[in-house]
Amino acid sequence: MNTISRTPWLKVLLYVVLTLYAVITVVPFVWALSASFKPLSEIVNGGSDFIPKNFTLDNYKQIFVQEPLFWRWLFNSVFIAVSVTILNLIFNSMAGYALARLRFVGKNFWFFLILAVLAVPAQITLIPTFLILKAIGWLNSYQGMIVPGMVNATFIFMMRQFFVNFPKELEEAAQLDGLNTWGIFRYIVIPLAKPALAAQAVFVFMGSWNNFLLPVVILFDPEMFTLPLGLNTFKGLYISYWNYIMAASMVFTLPALGIYAFFNRYFIQSATFTGGKG
Repeated sequence: MNTISRTPWLKVLLYVVLTLYAVITVVPFVWALSASFKPLSEIVNGGSDFIPKNFTLDNYKQIFVQEPLFWRWLFNSVFIAVSVTILNLIFNSMAGYALARLRFVGKNFWFFLILAVLAVPAQITLIPTFLILKAIGWLNSYQGMIVPGMVNATFIFMMRQFFVNFPKELEEAAQLDGLNTWGIFRYIVIPLAKPALAAQAVFVFMGSWNNFLLPVVILFDPEMFTLPLGLNTFKGLYISYWNYIMAASMVFTLPALGIYAFFNRYFIQSATFTGGKG
């Protein structure tokens, strides 16, 4: 009886904590959205008003019309992020399926090597990546931004976990119908792996979309900048145009929010498949 009576209070406490966390998370975004419609003078005066006193669209006009490279930065970010996402979906799913289902020499070695890679911070590989790209002439290029990120050990492991828990009966039935390994993967496994692929797509896209470290190291031509790097050009030694930065940040945030909102329904489905047996 005491346990039953305590349950509603625990739920209330949980909802209060989650509400507070939601408010803490949303407030900075709302302020940034408000600041994108404020002139620079109103922002630097230190006011924390969420409603602009001098509402203006000049910040968006500046970045879309008067900043000649903004559309190029937007294109670069979209092209690189979409390319990296598609390549990851292809190669990570193929590698994960091979580790989960196929038998080949060195299978355990490659699996444990992938687990070892998970323990290596990305910053450690930055200098070797730069030296390799410089040696093959891929600095300041699309391929230099796309190829190093076209596979990801984390999502190879995630897809392997998904396929380990995938019903073998479906593959065996497909074999009886005459499908080979590639046919089973293409026509049976991949269509049923949409939850895991969708979750992977969100994380890979957002990681590539928000990537600042690699672009700042290998890109030096302003026309090749991505949006995170382009936003940094609004900061100067003596003055930073926070009004333009806020407006550009809102444009920068919208695609990531849209992708997350669209694929959010797949997250729970993916978690039920990827956390099982090893």
